[in-house]
Amino acid sequence: MKPHVELKDFWERRLQSDWTESGVGYKALGRAFNIWMYRVRAEGFRREVTTLGLNLPKCRILDVGSGTGFYVRQWRALGAESITGSDLTDAAVERLRGRFPADTFLRLDIADPGDRLEDAAYDAASAMDMLFHITDDTRYRAALHNIGRAVKPGGVLILSENFLHRPEQRSDYQVNHTLPWIIAALDEAGFEVLRRVPMLVLMNAQVDAHPIWRKLWGGFLRAVTLTEITGWLAGALLYPIERRLVRVLRESPTTEVMICRRR
Repeated sequence: MKPHVELKDFWERRLQSDWTESGVGYKALGRAFNIWMYRVRAEGFRREVTTLGLNLPKCRILDVGSGTGFYVRQWRALGAESITGSDLTDAAVERLRGRFPADTFLRLDIADPGDRLEDAAYDAASAMDMLFHITDDTRYRAALHNIGRAVKPGGVLILSENFLHRPEQRSDYQVNHTLPWIIAALDEAGFEVLRRVPMLVLMNAQVDAHPIWRKLWGGFLRAVTLTEITGWLAGALLYPIERRLVRVLRESPTTEVMICRRR
């Protein structure tokens, strides 16, 4: 596991050099494929948020780990008018402020935000595709605690994670926790789980699948995305299949969305 300062430097360099879908997504598959993947993510996010009954024009929204502002854009498209975004890196925050001048962006570490976030100030929070990059378990739980402190009682948290049924997986820059571990951490932070649905099925690493399938499918994805042209074609072909799968399946071997409510 890399020290926290090295993790911050890693993301600072990565977003400084590639502030696009591939910079915040599955970089090895190239930008063209990631664009199609993020279309599926956007549809799933908007679909889940619209079921929550939020009066978005009057809600205060907190987006954690804003990156390129992809989910800030989704909140805006759904009608949110008061959005506070945050990111660990200066590279992201400086550009986010230019891209979304009507919103507020904070450079902070959600595991240790100090007094940058108001207590019980936000009606909803999103933490998308970022919690599994907090590789220290204590800091992960602290991040959830700080989000919980910022969300109003009765407010909601929408997050994406890998929620493994198989054993935990650790690397230098990512930890895939088990579903029970994450649920317990959310409970400690004051959240109850409402539901969990697939966000992706085939268009991402098969982290919760049998190792043989994981290796075979991963090799296939890397092969068909060797160039931006083939990556675009692969994404275009998988896109309609993926849209259907995330709607009909109850479990996914990769990223899922979880909706929680603050007690």
